[in-house]
Amino acid sequence: MNEYDSNRILDFTRKINYLPTNNLSETNCYILNTCHIREKATDKVYHEIGRLKKKFRNKSKPIVLIAGCVAQAEGDILLKKEKYIDAVVGPQSYHHINSMIKKLEKNSQPINFTEFEVIEKFDTLNSIKNTNNNISAFLTIQEGCDKFCKFCVVPYTRGPEYSRSMKEIISEAKYLADNGAKEINLLGQNVNAYNFEGKKLSDLIFEISDIKKIERIRYTTSHPRDFTEDLIEAHKNCKKLMPLIHLPIQSGSNKILTAMNRKHTVEEYFEVIKKIIKVKPDIKFSSDFIIGYPSETYDDFKKTLQIMSKIKFINSFSFIFSARPGTPAFNLNIIDEKVSRDRLIEFQQTAASIKTDYRKKLVNKTAKVLFENKMKSGNKYFGRDEYFNSVIVESKNNLTGKIKNVKILKVNQTTLFGDIVPNLNQTDHAA
Repeated sequence: MNEYDSNRILDFTRKINYLPTNNLSETNCYILNTCHIREKATDKVYHEIGRLKKKFRNKSKPIVLIAGCVAQAEGDILLKKEKYIDAVVGPQSYHHINSMIKKLEKNSQPINFTEFEVIEKFDTLNSIKNTNNNISAFLTIQEGCDKFCKFCVVPYTRGPEYSRSMKEIISEAKYLADNGAKEINLLGQNVNAYNFEGKKLSDLIFEISDIKKIERIRYTTSHPRDFTEDLIEAHKNCKKLMPLIHLPIQSGSNKILTAMNRKHTVEEYFEVIKKIIKVKPDIKFSSDFIIGYPSETYDDFKKTLQIMSKIKFINSFSFIFSARPGTPAFNLNIIDEKVSRDRLIEFQQTAASIKTDYRKKLVNKTAKVLFENKMKSGNKYFGRDEYFNSVIVESKNNLTGKIKNVKILKVNQTTLFGDIVPNLNQTDHAA
């Protein structure tokens, strides 16, 4: 989501003649787009500003803006604590960024723009073309969340659920396709809650699948409560929809899920998984886990290990509970830090073992890979298979934007390595 937002901020600032630079020392305006999900992200803001101050110690400072969810949640604190920051702008207000920069060019007072203006934001976005030209492109279709999990800052930083119109989304998808996108990643804090005038995520998926230049469709992040029958059927009937679903469960204990206010049980989660597998047997899953949530016992933790082993998630994202200011869980009594850390290590060892077993079974198998770019070293090309696994091959031919069959020869925890399978009948999907 932040990568999409950052690209759109760039689209805005081009209108006032600001262009991107890879040279920090020559920048006139520095925008740090932030996330507030983890505590370390907030700490990183101050670290990055310290790095910037050091770089410009003997120069005229650039305009410095903090954007995103840290700005939304802690804007006044940031401006008070770090005088080097000129302005903060929340994720629903970045369509005002050009006017803010213009004011700051005139030595304006510090600016705090953190209103919830999601409708106005997307209305403004629709008037500015998305210049992203990546083979795999992000496209925000929904923002905010109404679930109010007790640990989560999203309802407070992104606001209530809001779905963009299908017309806006399809128009942007077509433009991305014309710009070279072969894969569209549909984004939302609660993406399968998408609902615009009765149209659901499944309707949107089929509409996008009709765009000929689009070869693949993905979406993230889903909530188990919103995994409706029509979306399950879409995985059966839409050939362009990739067979990997990111479906966070957070804990394998019903007691902890209730404490989190997740609004689903382990049994209900399993039922969703079973229904999807029934219509799409080759489907795979990834998930999110919070370890050491307040009141978690070792028995609760073991249940989380059990669900990891039972479903065999091919990817998992696991973290120790991080109390976020402003959330109901902020004032809960946290469990011992060493206990949480030990549990996280045990969980991640289990997850790594499952992932290793899965990847070993891919050796000597053929994967269908969409190549996104040529790497800097030699004739190596980077792509992803249908399960979002990173794949690297060597080729003298330009593979960018093409889908090729690749025989996997070796693997590690992050990447698959292979060779292109020669096949006269194989279709190249050229960019």
